[in-house]
Amino acid sequence: MKITIRTAGILILLLPFFQIFSQEEAAPLFQKKDILPIKIETNLKVLLKDKVKNGDYHWAKLSFDGDQNDTVSMPINLKVRGNFRLMSGTCSFPPLLVKFPKKKVKNTVFEHQDKLKLVTQCYDAETVIHEYLVYEIYNLLAPGLSFKARLAEVTYIDSAGKIKPRINKGFFIENEADLAQRIGAKNSYMKNLKLYQLEMRQTATLVMFEYLIGNTDWSVPGLHNIKLFIQSDKLFLPIPYDFDLAGIVESSYAKPPEQLELTTVRERLYRGLDYPPEVFQEVFDKFNAIKPQLYALYEGNSLLDAKYIKRTIKYFDEFYADINDPKAIKKHFTSGRTKN
Repeated sequence: MKITIRTAGILILLLPFFQIFSQEEAAPLFQKKDILPIKIETNLKVLLKDKVKNGDYHWAKLSFDGDQNDTVSMPINLKVRGNFRLMSGTCSFPPLLVKFPKKKVKNTVFEHQDKLKLVTQCYDAETVIHEYLVYEIYNLLAPGLSFKARLAEVTYIDSAGKIKPRINKGFFIENEADLAQRIGAKNSYMKNLKLYQLEMRQTATLVMFEYLIGNTDWSVPGLHNIKLFIQSDKLFLPIPYDFDLAGIVESSYAKPPEQLELTTVRERLYRGLDYPPEVFQEVFDKFNAIKPQLYALYEGNSLLDAKYIKRTIKYFDEFYADINDPKAIKKHFTSGRTKN
């Protein structure tokens, strides 16, 4: 596999390692890993025609099984969201923002939820699962400093009765305010941060993770598919999200930007910095430590096609060959530089 390098050696101040402690457990929705079956009833014709980002909310009804084997129903509001996936011709179903009624969610799986992103099935169910598993990968690497996700099986019902019900896969993503509260941090929207303002090992882990999954659709300075948080030590913590254009996901619409001169999105590109050898080694050790759990996410996974599993395991093997060969490390990660 061809690997293109866009890094350059720079002198980096080695900051002391910052201990991060989780303040709270994740909300009930994200404490389990099983697929959550839900039903959403709304006017599907009107919803599917809506291509206005940050437009109006649509009325809907959400129902699911409660803890007492009863059916719980509540009114919700839906808003279409997204950028590329919302464009005409990209997806057959738009990504959604779900707004919950505060008084109705108490003592349910959606307790404490206000607004949640719902990643919907663009065309095929497997691609949704591919992207969901990327969140699980980063949860392995940074258990406290990562967005939680919960896979769902969504039955969409047309309230007007003109469209047949459709059952699609999807997944909810933890709200960024909830993540901030969970890790005892504050949201930040500062762009163009200097290197010394970022927690080095967290950032180095992030850029190597993006390399692992074959993703170039992100930017820390530009806060593109990156959320920024700051804790009491005043160092900023970048956390990634939105991986549909990553090579590992294999979205049908994914294409690499022309300026990067990549053949496909499966072609890896390291877009990080020349970190000190000890930082690189700590990061490589972290990836090596999670290798059994990483492979276990895919091997024997009944939700995945066998050929996809085989391709992905090979993709991982190539990554681990890179980070465990001194010559490959020097070649791929310590020459040249691209702003991330």
